[in-house]
Amino acid sequence: MDAFLDQFFNQAVMAKYLPDVIGGLWITLALAGLVIVTGILLGLALACLRSFQIGWVNWLIVIFIDLFRALPPLVLLIVGYFGLPYAGLQLSGFAISWLCLSCVLGAFAEEIFWAGITSVHKGQWEAARSTGLGFSQTLFCVVIPQAIRMTIPPLTNRTIAITKNTALASVVAVQEMLTVAQTSLAYAANTSPLTLAAIGYLIVFLPLVILSRWVETRFAWKR
Repeated sequence: MDAFLDQFFNQAVMAKYLPDVIGGLWITLALAGLVIVTGILLGLALACLRSFQIGWVNWLIVIFIDLFRALPPLVLLIVGYFGLPYAGLQLSGFAISWLCLSCVLGAFAEEIFWAGITSVHKGQWEAARSTGLGFSQTLFCVVIPQAIRMTIPPLTNRTIAITKNTALASVVAVQEMLTVAQTSLAYAANTSPLTLAAIGYLIVFLPLVILSRWVETRFAWKR
């Protein structure tokens, strides 16, 4: 037990590298927040655009969501970080991580929102149109509010699952929490910095899980 505590909970090592891990924690928080906001808004925008049933636009949306749902986020990060410079586009590791993870979340969110839109009963559309509302008014004022409430549980679960992939940003030189912890581990020859990172991830994602459960309970569709 003493050897275990010395390897994973060495107080001297943890105290030495705690400021570095906290610095990485702020980057992880910033990246996670940007991915959540951008990904969900992108998914909702694509689902709304898809509702207008414009042939070639729908095909582009389907290709986009199938591509980003099929490819692993790690592959997207590596291709974006190391491949885009050959196309003349140089982005930082943080920007690549934000864009790639946002597109992955947006692809899944679009499918979730689209399922919610198509699950709204046809009578809701007909009733709204009979009052004189146009298609866009019916979509945004009647259908979307109902669809969002029905999609809260799967959307929150998928958001948390994808947002945890911020740890993959370590492969593209983003100094987020895992990267800092791994560097500290190499210098200290002790895994206590990884313990700090694990605690940091709990600090970041446990409140998000609790918040998502509250949102599901408070705003989810009740029959």
